Amino acid sequence: MKYITIEETRAALKAGEVTSVELVKEIKETFEADKNSAIPLNAFLEIYDDVEAMAEAVDKEIADAKASGNLDKLYEEKPLLGLPFAVKDNISVKGKRLTCASKILEGYVAPYNATVIARLEKAGAIPVGRCNQDEFAMGSSTEYSCYGATRNPINREYVSGGSSGGPAAAVSANQALFALGTETGGSVRLPASYCGIYGLKPTYGVLSRWGVVAYGSSLDQVGLFGHTPGDISEALNVLNGEDFYDDTSANLPEAEQLKKLEAYSDADIAKLKVAIPKQFLESKGLLPEVGTVFEDTKKWLESKGAKIDVVDLPVLDASIASYYVIALSEAASNLSRFDGIRYGRRVDTGDGYDELYIHTRSEGFGPEVKRRIIIGNYVLSEQFSGDTYKKGMTVRAKIQAEMAKLFESYDIVICPTCPTPAFKLGQKVDDPLEMYLSDLFTTFVNLARIPSINIPAGNAGSKYDNMPVGIQFAGAAFSEVKLLKLAAAWEKEHPGCGVPLK
Repeated sequence: MKYITIEETRAALKAGEVTSVELVKEIKETFEADKNSAIPLNAFLEIYDDVEAMAEAVDKEIADAKASGNLDKLYEEKPLLGLPFAVKDNISVKGKRLTCASKILEGYVAPYNATVIARLEKAGAIPVGRCNQDEFAMGSSTEYSCYGATRNPINREYVSGGSSGGPAAAVSANQALFALGTETGGSVRLPASYCGIYGLKPTYGVLSRWGVVAYGSSLDQVGLFGHTPGDISEALNVLNGEDFYDDTSANLPEAEQLKKLEAYSDADIAKLKVAIPKQFLESKGLLPEVGTVFEDTKKWLESKGAKIDVVDLPVLDASIASYYVIALSEAASNLSRFDGIRYGRRVDTGDGYDELYIHTRSEGFGPEVKRRIIIGNYVLSEQFSGDTYKKGMTVRAKIQAEMAKLFESYDIVICPTCPTPAFKLGQKVDDPLEMYLSDLFTTFVNLARIPSINIPAGNAGSKYDNMPVGIQFAGAAFSEVKLLKLAAAWEKEHPGCGVPLK
């Protein structure tokens, strides 16, 4: 695709320099070429068969509006008209396959649109295709997929991150303008960091979860990938807000500022009070090369006059343990619905419902999903649930309270998104504990239900093949506008960081 940002592409569509049909055709051609290459990226699982027809309808709508002199009015009503976007394989698109990258949902077709899809389509955007992920969003590398791993477009020997590795790779490789992913413990920010793009995890509830297959319901959140903070801002503008079908949904204050995002000035940044958690700086898993990039980001903020303090938050040491107790318990409960009876894969031996259930789940689920179900059920078992799960929830409440208290004195928390850059394919796939520790710096955000954005901040140097390093800005609940404005100020002075490979 020639145009890499929403603003540029929309301007080209309005000027007649490109058509929506040309945009989706280029994506289809890229997909086919990549699928048949020696080392496929495997970001898209499929391009939807009706995208050209949808694009043709958009082009006619644009032509009619031009002829009647109503083009600007049309784009006021449909700000994303004609823009193609990618969709993670656990978000429902009506009439399209939805498998969560799992054999157990092989052949399943979504009967309705997720709210986030309906809102994007109402704004004129075109869902162009379904992207790969870790099975049921359980993983940090997109290697746990029944469709095979998604590779990193920066260097295809490396993972793209997970669990939203497919949509992140699609945006990074310039195969999509923007993309929808999901987060439970870092699954948008982590692949954004690995692939060198921007990735936003909003405040819990800002984006509706209706139509998104559940993993850990109290933690799950739809997130956004883009080449710039402006791309994310434009999509968030049409997506945010209360939804009748999701009781946890909420309106985003100051959402009108998302329509045309204005970067913070130096004077704005000088007013910020920034906190750095001591626990993350002292982490044994933090690579020095990542620490160097973080130090450079810190110096950039200091050069603008921001006041930065290192703060002690001992409860963060328990965040990853608390996260996995809660997430795996909720996953075990949520995934009990995949039983071979209601929908999806069915392995019937004729020996009764117990055998049907056992064989369907044994053949349908992959090893990582089975591992998490077993651990979750163990935590929820009668002899442990009163202690372990309750303790996990108590720690979570403590993290929420401590972070809320912190934001009474500070505007922003900054820290690395991940202790390391992307690792090579196969390096951690057989070491679950090492894989889980990829989420070391991200899970506190999900537990506290606050927003955070990954910014592409540099690379890890030649020792790690110059793979990208991401830094995250986190803020108080509903502070998305503040985070995006700060990220836009960063992008303004570091314009190459979020630009994908040509």
